[in-house]
Amino acid sequence: MERLAYVILGTLAGIWLVLMIAGMVVAWPVGILGLLGMFAVGLLLVKVLKERMSNKEDDHYDKNVEK
Repeated sequence: MERLAYVILGTLAGIWLVLMIAGMVVAWPVGILGLLGMFAVGLLLVKVLKERMSNKEDDHYDKNVEK
């Protein structure tokens, strides 16, 4: 049940992202600002995920500290 909800939300988020990019392409001269902003947010998201995946201290606390 929870997995189905995640699939539905992921699909809707993907469709929303594609439509938003298409709208920015249609509004080309001004839309480039939105595309650049989305690209910058994407780069920061990749950086955060990469740092989180390689952080051994966080992994230690996830495995050894009781909640």
